Amino acid sequence: MLPGILAIVLLTFLSAMHVYWACGRRTGFVPAIPEAEGKPTFHPGTGVTLLVAALLLLAALTVAGQLKFWGDAVPATWFLWGTRGLALVFLLRVIGDFRYVGIFKRVRGTRFAVWDTRVFVPLCLIIAVCSFCATTHR
Repeated sequence: MLPGILAIVLLTFLSAMHVYWACGRRTGFVPAIPEAEGKPTFHPGTGVTLLVAALLLLAALTVAGQLKFWGDAVPATWFLWGTRGLALVFLLRVIGDFRYVGIFKRVRGTRFAVWDTRVFVPLCLIIAVCSFCATTHR
């Protein structure tokens, strides 16, 4: 149960961070967008940032459902497969796109790449493992 709770806490924190960014805040901002030749590879707008926040919160709620925090209001298989899917998504993020993100990225000299290697990849791996561990809880 503890790994699942850790996943919930991390996902909720990341969701809140995206809401903070969507509100235009930059204090404590880390390079969260991949860079190419010193420029961001894309510019997410407020709507996209809020969508990511909502998806992260939905992921946290899915893990919470897997841990039976929601009771039996929703079929247990939805939470089970949702949590397994979540673990897979974060594992794929660890592997990356073979260019800008993940352990197999080729672009390595940027600020984002350093943060990705030292923080984002390990964080995604922790979330993936904790989510998978939550699927063994019953």
